Amino acid sequence: MADIRIIDVIDATGFQRIPPCADPGFDHRSCDYWEDGARGSKAARLSWLEPGSGPASPGPPRPPNPFGEPDDDQEPANPFAPLRAAAPAPNPFLVDGDPLADNPFAPTRPKRPTVGADAPRKLGLLGRGLGVFGSYAKVLLVDDVAAAYAQFGPLSAYPRALTLRDLYPKLPAAPLPAVITCIATTPQARHAGHARRLVEAVCDDLAARGFAAVEAFPEIGARPDATSGATTAFWLTVGFGLAVDDERYPVVRRELG
Repeated sequence: MADIRIIDVIDATGFQRIPPCADPGFDHRSCDYWEDGARGSKAARLSWLEPGSGPASPGPPRPPNPFGEPDDDQEPANPFAPLRAAAPAPNPFLVDGDPLADNPFAPTRPKRPTVGADAPRKLGLLGRGLGVFGSYAKVLLVDDVAAAYAQFGPLSAYPRALTLRDLYPKLPAAPLPAVITCIATTPQARHAGHARRLVEAVCDDLAARGFAAVEAFPEIGARPDATSGATTAFWLTVGFGLAVDDERYPVVRRELG
């Protein structure tokens, strides 16, 4: 029997276990297609794998999402605020801020987990939510060899998903779902049920974190090795229903609980 286990990508060790894309022109380790709604790319970018190359900026600031988890590296944009000074004053309302830091009588709080300032660029993106949300990616290993990869998280972490979802007013506005932006299996490990097993693990994890539903965005007509969203047929086999029937970009949804 094969030894199958699933790990979270929360540090450099987990990041190194992310398998290569089936199409060599793409790379999970340098993809910001969903994080940057305006200029995101799935391309293989070797420079992104170097320590200290990130985290990347996911594009221009966007209005805060009141229903999503806040990003660790972005505060809400204030159009009335003056230009920032070189050394801005601490903001007690930021995720990383600690208003009790200078209070000698306050209990010491444990530091939030991070991937480190010198992390590769993509790992920096995956690690933005560690202190609040948890991991954004999982890898399935078969006999300690990476066979499948999934990326997921709150909508607020993925501007392209927010933009795509805005095209369909019929989708539920509250509570907003989590999203699975990528599910991929290596060519050698296909047709063994690994993607299905990984999706189930992601859904169980999201349910435990309090999400009521999760959505995914398959792409009709794309080459199997060129899409991160699998096919509508795949999602229907793992408990998702067709929330929006679109000829190019449908939306599938699964209630959690």
